[in-house]
Amino acid sequence: MALLALDRVNKRYESGNELAVRDVSFAVADGEFMVLLGPSGCGKTSVLRMIAGLEPITSGTVSIDGRVVNQVPAKDRDIAMVFQSYALYPHMNVYDNLAFGLRRRGVRPVERDRRVRNTASKLQLTPMLRRKPYELSGGQRQRVALGRAMVRDPKVFLFDEPLSNLDAALRVTTRNELIRLQKELGTTTIYVTHDQVEAMTMGHRICIMNQGIVVQIGSPLEVYRRPANTFVARFLGNPQMNLLTGRLDANGGCGVMLVADAAITLPGLLSPALAPYIGRPLIIGIRPEDLYESQLPDGEGRAARLPVRVIAVEPLGAEILLMLSLGGSGEELVARIGRDTALHSGDQTTVFLDTAAVHLFDPVTTQAIAWA
Repeated sequence: MALLALDRVNKRYESGNELAVRDVSFAVADGEFMVLLGPSGCGKTSVLRMIAGLEPITSGTVSIDGRVVNQVPAKDRDIAMVFQSYALYPHMNVYDNLAFGLRRRGVRPVERDRRVRNTASKLQLTPMLRRKPYELSGGQRQRVALGRAMVRDPKVFLFDEPLSNLDAALRVTTRNELIRLQKELGTTTIYVTHDQVEAMTMGHRICIMNQGIVVQIGSPLEVYRRPANTFVARFLGNPQMNLLTGRLDANGGCGVMLVADAAITLPGLLSPALAPYIGRPLIIGIRPEDLYESQLPDGEGRAARLPVRVIAVEPLGAEILLMLSLGGSGEELVARIGRDTALHSGDQTTVFLDTAAVHLFDPVTTQAIAWA
């Protein structure tokens, strides 16, 4: 186990004029599971490869337990990496794939055999030790790739989208297996993914990246409930957060967001953070689960009424998604409601918004405004 830290790490590839990674700084605590999350091309895999020593660092430092490892070869960093493509040796059976790294490091045969069999037992691979990779399913191959990393007992695990090649059901099973194993082993782990479900369910903390920079770092619920800007707000959540344009007004010491034909009174008195925005446009963010077909359980106090037209009704079994057009504006939004509804496409109705769950963003900087 180890403390891993990045300090103002930058990466420029020879073929590009722009930095692929810009001033990335974060620390991963001993035994922590950190997820690097972002869209394709945001720089998260480049960061992982620089930590592993597979890519040179343009500037900045990577340190493990306080020791800067920029110039340390990948083989000497005591880091194990699991790739998206499994990267198993096709001519070796499972046992030899697991033992290969230990053999290269000169681990004695008795100790090597003990480690391989212990790891195979943890991953339920014991019956498959004599099989070749082509005889295994995708999930079994991924477990072998994981086992090859585990058997070395490294200071740090690095995972580069290891579940993306698996089907949906197997992805869930393997994800739960990874969570259990990391908790059991307590190894410092960095996990790269573009899948927000993986990030929310697996990580102790999430580092969200976009266009080569770190946008926000926090616990899964923290970044979901308090997104730093509109990018994070839209990237986390399925369906995405609804972002609408409105204007802030003041009424009796309270803030009122005027959005199309609706007036949304914000709970509490107008905060100092909002005072400069009075009379100016703002972006209002509304999670689909914060819209209700009927009145909120807490009553009128926290509810705002939004006149809408139903564009489409999408039943998903456990819930229903309503595609809505906000009256007077034509702006569209999505509501996630219960299992049943009497609404149909084309209906005019009113939905209720939980005003305590509203998010506000500066329309120029796109940064969140701490108004509550």
